[in-house]
Amino acid sequence: MDAYSKVVNTARNAFNSEITKPLDFRVKQLKAFYQLLEDNGVELVEALGKDLRKPKTEALLAEVEVTKNQIKGVLYEIHKWVKPEQVQTNIILILDKAYILPQPFGVVLIIGAWNYPFLLISAPLLGAIAAGNCVIIKPSEKAPETSKVLKKLIPQYLHKDCFHVVTGGIPETTALLNERFDYIFYTGSPAIGQKIREASNKYLTPVTLELGGKSPVYIDDEVNMELAVRRVVWGKMLNLGQTCVAPDYVLCSKKTETIFIEMAKKTLLEFFGDDPESSPDLARVVNDDHFQRIVKFLSCGKIAVGGDYDAKERYIAPTILIDVKETDSVMQEEIFGPILPIITVNSPEEAIEFINKREKPLTLYVFTTNKRLLKLFEKSTSSGSLCVNDTMVHLSVDTLPFGGVGMSGMGKYQGKFSFDIFSHKRSVLVRSLNVLGEYLGKARYPPYSETKTKILKAFLVKRPNFIPSFLPQILIFLLGMLTAFILKEILKLSSNGSHPNTL
Repeated sequence: MDAYSKVVNTARNAFNSEITKPLDFRVKQLKAFYQLLEDNGVELVEALGKDLRKPKTEALLAEVEVTKNQIKGVLYEIHKWVKPEQVQTNIILILDKAYILPQPFGVVLIIGAWNYPFLLISAPLLGAIAAGNCVIIKPSEKAPETSKVLKKLIPQYLHKDCFHVVTGGIPETTALLNERFDYIFYTGSPAIGQKIREASNKYLTPVTLELGGKSPVYIDDEVNMELAVRRVVWGKMLNLGQTCVAPDYVLCSKKTETIFIEMAKKTLLEFFGDDPESSPDLARVVNDDHFQRIVKFLSCGKIAVGGDYDAKERYIAPTILIDVKETDSVMQEEIFGPILPIITVNSPEEAIEFINKREKPLTLYVFTTNKRLLKLFEKSTSSGSLCVNDTMVHLSVDTLPFGGVGMSGMGKYQGKFSFDIFSHKRSVLVRSLNVLGEYLGKARYPPYSETKTKILKAFLVKRPNFIPSFLPQILIFLLGMLTAFILKEILKLSSNGSHPNTL
């Protein structure tokens, strides 16, 4: 048995022992994970700084603190989530119980991404723990320092048999995917996502794929441009644009393009000073390969802002491109860096047509105060999410599901949605054995007849939910009263020396 089979078997044996199923165990693990962050938040921030030169504020708020808040949110609600969900039945089953019981899948695999190497492990992990699963965690090898910290800390705080961290690169991930899992959660590129799904077909394993794509920004001429530019530039430069929902390109009129560029220059000066390379608030490209890929985009169109780079430091200046063609390489793949192309359009309808000619994005950003225009984008486009008059901040709302559509991904998570994806929703029907329930459904038995068919059709037809939940109890009570009355009369007749058959 190789190392990966041993890890998976250990987790499966732990799950089969039912250790993860009690609510108390899940709560204890969530609290332990919170304590991990309380005790080691500084070490995690330092690791993120080494991997991406991620500013301390971004690392703390966008990875550590957001995870702590998500844990609190799960702990507030988990007692409700684990309860069976009662559902309505038809008339024949009016005396019976029907409910949906959330159950853990078993042993799940979570494969993280390098751009938010802690958050993109922790966020799905919380849902998997809350749902009662055992978890194999595979951090990204492209963020080695964060991966080391996870490898060290997870066994110190979480149950060692139930939660495992496997490090390594493509060979290790490939070996893991040869094992049998009950669920796979992957965050990364669409190309690798396709391979993950192909691997999952061996055992028909369900998957969630959190991918990416080119998230467009449409800016209406009538908005507060100063505010719009600040919010777009902030969203684009957070983590140096290495975010799956970072604004990828802007669609606007020629007039708005001119204003946007001038305001962007002022905003970038305010954010990062006149020498952005020396700013402590600007991250770096994760590795040399990714750096070379992004730098090639600088040859597209015309550089209106920025354009500087330093290969030794893996630094690329915040850059805005204009006069970009649809066929340019910068418009053919997700940029994942600090380059923002602007495509000019003559109308919102033209912008929508441009968006709809491409794969469905993970997020669509629209800046407008025009309600009719907003409804037009809601109705005529499709994306994983829609954020209006800001960028990125919709991810902070854990009551909203996060995920893609089409090539930008499948499956949703965050908050209760994370609990739901790692829970098998088991249907349960508990039938009553009382005579009234049998009487209501006895028309199902042979020999069949036209009369029985009509009765069943009438009972099974879908109706509005007009039956109060307490009606079955009332019927049982009335049936009991009727039975008691009949028994009383029988006893009375017996005491008078009469026989019931003489009635």
